[in-house]
Parts: sequence; structure tokens; C-alpha cells
Amino acid sequence: MIKNKLRFKLVLFIFLLLIMANVLLYSLDKVIAPTVMMVATSEMQARALETVNIAMVNEFSKDFNYDDIVKVEKDNEGNIVMMKADTVKMNKIACDVSINAQNKLQSFGSMGIKIPLAYIFKNNILASFGPTVTVKMQPIGSIETKYISDFESAGINQTRHKIYVQVKTNVRIIIPFKSTDIEVQNEMPIAETIIVGKIPNNAIGLNLQDAGFKVNEKNDSKK
Repeated sequence: MIKNKLRFKLVLFIFLLLIMANVLLYSLDKVIAPTVMMVATSEMQARALETVNIAMVNEFSKDFNYDDIVKVEKDNEGNIVMMKADTVKMNKIACDVSINAQNKLQSFGSMGIKIPLAYIFKNNILASFGPTVTVKMQPIGSIETKYISDFESAGINQTRHKIYVQVKTNVRIIIPFKSTDIEVQNEMPIAETIIVGKIPNNAIGLNLQDAGFKVNEKNDSKK
């Protein structure tokens, strides 16, 4: 009789324990996990943008010079007859940016960051204490670097020419038991100059569609 009571209590205890575990898992999945993922995504997206920006600044500050990249040809009267870009050199710089950004994202993402649960739930008093959530990041798909050329009037026979570089990639944000994919994209001006002289329409086009670089997560690349 006593054994039966003990067995009953043990079964009841296990049953209640399973119910509590299911309630806890449900709460984690439906209530806590989305909040954790929202904060983690915001934090890691900011870190990813910062990482990409550093890669862009490092490469373009040392290798990109407008006068070396864009050649302007004029006639005897000083009118511009042709503008052409050194796409080979632009591709080389874009390649370096893509690979550098990929390596930095992989390195940072594998280490990840730890976010206190108190910070996630905006408890400022306990923000430095308690359990933490480890958030990691993984580049997925490809990292694409491309150029954008923009001309605008700057006065009589003067045209302002700007060149932007755009880097776009996708990363996976990973927390325990959950992950989500986001796009990281940034655009940065890398050159600006005033061109003096009448510019023909074909020069204003300055097609840069062939300039740029794309590298996937396995370092297999294609232009």
C-alpha cells in the first residue's frame, strides 16, 4: 500500500514536471524568443553594418583615386568628348571589399556577442547581472559590391560627378533554438569632383554596370 502511494506520488511529480517543462518551452518559444530575436537582430544588424563600413573605408581610402579611375577626354575647345572608367581597377577594389567584408563578418559572427536577458527586457537595474543569451551571425548567399554614378549640374558648364559604392549581403542571426535571415545593405560616397566643360549625353551615362564584384560564402566568386 505504501509502495503504491509512493509510486503514485512519483508518477504525479513526473507528470507535473512535464507540464511545467512544456509550459516553460511554450513561453520560451512564443513569448521570450521573439523578444530576444528582435533585440538580437537589431544589435547584430548594427554590428554587421559597422563591419561592412570598416571594410569599405579601409579599401577605398587606400586604393581609390578619382583621377586614376575616371579618364576625361576633351577636344581642342575644351569640351568633353568622352568619359571612361577603369573598370578593371574598380573591379579589383570591389573584389577586395567583398572578400574583406566577408572575412570580417565570418570572424565576428563566429565569436558572437552576449546580451543580458535583463537588458533585453529593459530592466536597467539588473542589466549587468543575470543570465545572458549568446547571439551569433553567419554570412549566407553572396556579398555584392557595385558602383553607382551620379551627375548633377553645378553651374554654367560645370557638372558635379559623384560615385557611390553599394555593398549588399545577407546574414543569419542565430540564438539558441531559433534563427532568422536579414539583409545588410549600405551605400557610401567614395568620390566627388567638379567637371568643367560641356558634357555630351553619352558621357553622362558613364555606364558602371560592368564594374563591381560578387563573392559567395565559400569564396567562389564571379563578377
